[in-house]
Amino acid sequence: MAETMQESMVHKTVLDNGLTVLSEHIPGLHSVSVGVWIKSGSRQENRDNNGIAHFLEHMVFKGTENRSALQIASALEDLGGSLNAYTGKETTVFYAHTLDKHLSESVDILSDMVCRPLFRKEDIETERRVVLEEISAVKDTPEEYIFDLFQEKLFANHPLGYPVLGRTETVAQFDRDMVLDFWQTFYRPANMIFCAAGNVNHRQFVDLVKTHFNLPAGSADLTSDLPAEIVPFKHSVRQGVYQTHICAGGPALAYLSPQRYDLLALNTYLGGGMSSRLFQVIREKHGLAYSVYSGIDFFRDTGMISFYIGTDPKNEKRAVHLLTEEIERIRTNALPEETIGRIREQLKGSFLLGLESANRRMTRLAKNYVYYDRQISVKEVLQRIDAINSDSVLELAQKLFNMETLSIITINPSGNH
Repeated sequence: MAETMQESMVHKTVLDNGLTVLSEHIPGLHSVSVGVWIKSGSRQENRDNNGIAHFLEHMVFKGTENRSALQIASALEDLGGSLNAYTGKETTVFYAHTLDKHLSESVDILSDMVCRPLFRKEDIETERRVVLEEISAVKDTPEEYIFDLFQEKLFANHPLGYPVLGRTETVAQFDRDMVLDFWQTFYRPANMIFCAAGNVNHRQFVDLVKTHFNLPAGSADLTSDLPAEIVPFKHSVRQGVYQTHICAGGPALAYLSPQRYDLLALNTYLGGGMSSRLFQVIREKHGLAYSVYSGIDFFRDTGMISFYIGTDPKNEKRAVHLLTEEIERIRTNALPEETIGRIREQLKGSFLLGLESANRRMTRLAKNYVYYDRQISVKEVLQRIDAINSDSVLELAQKLFNMETLSIITINPSGNH
């Protein structure tokens, strides 16, 4: 197997304070991607503090005991590297990508940010305005906003349905005590992973983490109730838009589901690219949309599959009809082996190409330990993809798709345009 596929260079160390340190040495690279993964996100919130995980992610960039916001922003950029972060439903991630010789600087800055943030009141007021603008920007982007609306309806009254950015009314009342409480609760070493991939020596990496990462031992309770039984819905909102934006779908599989790769195959076939059925039928054949695609969200104990179409309001019914036709077709007719073979090659090619990126390798390693608590080898992934077959895909399609329970939400023009 090619060098880029070898995984004998993966190492794991658990420090005395409970922090998991992972690394993967990738021969031939001159860079290293480093990330601090916190096993909590908006799923750990409640109705009153919705958005606090994302707000906290912003706040650690505003200054630490050792660095100003400008020093944080410029430290790695001045070296040609990058520093960023994102918040999801179940994880929050801070990551850096630099030349290998700057590994020490990356570990130092990331540790400083997550271990020693200041959370100054004046910075909270400033960042509140920034996040409120971010929320407004999403609402002004219907192709993005519709997925927030869809998840909110699908996972009604459950944190998985909360928007990651929070809501205007919750963000407006965040204060230092709320931010500090969330940080003290979830930013605990046993709830975190420090991960690196690239030209990295594991022993050196562990020594750097020991030097710079000094949070005391502690863990966090990540227990979360399962979402209630999902009630299918049809819902429409009006907004100042020109197109009708359509999001349809329903519940799917958990991250650890043995049918995970069958679902990836379904998604690839239906809306995973320009050669997908929805793209070819709705856009290429009928010319009803510019954007049309499907997507999957995997969570610890559940999941979601969704379909998006942006079309002229007069074509809404026709577009939805074509969508449901394709869904009905795949749940009643097994895909030919030739099609399954092509999907397998797409999935394998996409996966293997991703292994050439240090950041993708770091993300893959960390996610495997977040969800599986072990590394999933390249060989195992390829074997799972090769195990996809017509019968297993048909069985899953019949399990997931039912035209009577398909949920749909639309954003329609308000009439002002």
